[in-house]
Amino acid sequence: MELMEKVAYLKGLMDGLELDTTTKEGKILVAIADVLKEMSDTIYDISDEVTETVELVEAIDEDLGDLEEDFYGDDDCDCCCCDDDCDCDCDCDCCDDDDEDDDYEDEDEDMYECTCPTCGDTICLCQSIIDDGSIDCPGCGEKLEFDFSDIEEEEETEE
Repeated sequence: MELMEKVAYLKGLMDGLELDTTTKEGKILVAIADVLKEMSDTIYDISDEVTETVELVEAIDEDLGDLEEDFYGDDDCDCCCCDDDCDCDCDCDCCDDDDEDDDYEDEDEDMYECTCPTCGDTICLCQSIIDDGSIDCPGCGEKLEFDFSDIEEEEETEE
C-alpha cells in the first residue's frame, strides 16, 4: 500500500469512528490527518519530479556520451598487435603518448588559478607559465599578462 492509500485508510478509520471534532482530542486527530494528507501529496509530487529529473539526467548523459564519442573519437590504436589497452611499444604516430606540453614538464610545480576578466573562465597555471609573463585565455583568446613588479617592489621595501 502506498503512502497516499495509507493516509486515506487512516482518514476512513477516523470517519468510521465518528469522532467528536468539538473535543480537544478530536480536533488534534483531525488536524493530524489533514497534515498527513498534505505531506503525502507533497511527497508524491516530489517523487514524480525526482523521477522526471532522473530520466532527464540519463538522457543528457547519453547525449553527452554520444558527443564525446563524436568529438574525441575512438582512442584505440588499430595498428596495435593486441586487443587490450596495453603498454606495448608501438612505433606508430597514433600511439604516441607525448600529448602533454613538453614546455611544462615539472609535475611538482605549484599550481595557481586565474580568472579571465573578459570571459570569466578559471584557468589553472603553473609557475613556469606565470614566469613567461602572459598566456592567451583558452576560453576567449584574450591575452592575459602577469606583472608582479609592484609586489616585488613592496617586498624589497619591507626588507
